[in-house]
Amino acid sequence: MTATEGVRVARGPWARAWSRFRRHRLAFGSLIFCAFLILVAIAAPLIAPYGYEETDIQHKLAGPGSAGHLLGTDLLGRDILSRLIYGLQTALTVAFGAELTALVLALAIGLLAGYLGGRVEQVLMAFTDVMYAFPSYLFAVVMVTVLGRSIFALVVAIGIASWVTQARLVRAQVLTLKQREYVEAARSMGAKGTTIAIRYILPNAIGPILVTTSFAIPAAIAAEAGLALLGLGVQPPTPSWGAMISDGSRYLLAAPHLLVAPAVLFALTLLAFTWIGDGVRDAFDASGEQR
Repeated sequence: MTATEGVRVARGPWARAWSRFRRHRLAFGSLIFCAFLILVAIAAPLIAPYGYEETDIQHKLAGPGSAGHLLGTDLLGRDILSRLIYGLQTALTVAFGAELTALVLALAIGLLAGYLGGRVEQVLMAFTDVMYAFPSYLFAVVMVTVLGRSIFALVVAIGIASWVTQARLVRAQVLTLKQREYVEAARSMGAKGTTIAIRYILPNAIGPILVTTSFAIPAAIAAEAGLALLGLGVQPPTPSWGAMISDGSRYLLAAPHLLVAPAVLFALTLLAFTWIGDGVRDAFDASGEQR
C-alpha cells in the first residue's frame, strides 16, 4: 500500500464527503457565490449606497447608471441596488430562520417517533400525516394572516409549514440506525435513551438531513417571495424581492429594469442554493467515490 492510499483510507467520512463536494465544480462555485451573498447581507448597512427608504424625488424611474444609481430607481425614487441588497438580507434571514425552525421540529418529532416507537410513534406520525395532508403553502398564508406581516411571522409560518418531509426522513433514519450493532452495544452498557439518540444515532443520520436542508433553503426563499407576491410579505418599506418583482411587473414596458434586476438575482440565488444541494447529495453518496 502506498503512502497516498494510506492517507486515503485514514480519511474520515466528513473528509471524503468534502472531497467529493469540491470535485462538483458547479456546487463548489455556488457555495462561494452563496457565501458572498451571505457576507453582503450581513454588511448591507455598510455597503448599500443608499438607505432602502431613502428617496430621490427628482429621479423617479431613472434607468440604470443614471443620477448616481447603478441599477436605477423605482417609482418612488428609491435606489434599486440598495433595495436589492436589503431584500437579500430579508430573504436569507427568513430562509435560514424558517429552515432552523423546521429542522428543530423535524428532529424532535422524528427522533421521538423513531426511537420510542409504540403509541408515541403512532400519535406523532398521525399528527405528521395530518400536517402533510394540509397544503403547506396555504398553511403559511393562514399563519401570516394570523401573526401579521413581519420577518418573525414569515419565519414561523414557513418553518411550521415545511417540517413534515424532514421529520419523516429523520424517523426513517432512526428506525434503521437503532438496529445497528453499536447502538445495541451502547444500550447493553447502560446508556440512556437520550444519550443513544443524540450521541450514536443522530450523528450517523446527519448526511441525509443535510441534503434535505440544503434543498429546503431555496424553497424557503421562494416561499417568502411567493407570499410577498400575494401581498403577505414583510411590511413596506422593508424590501422584499417578491414585492420588487410584483411592482416591477406593472412597469415592464416603461421601466423594465424594475423587474429584470430583482428577477435575475432571485433566479441566480435559487439556482446557486439548488446546485449546492446537488453537491451535498453527491457528497454523501458513497458511490460518488467511484465516479
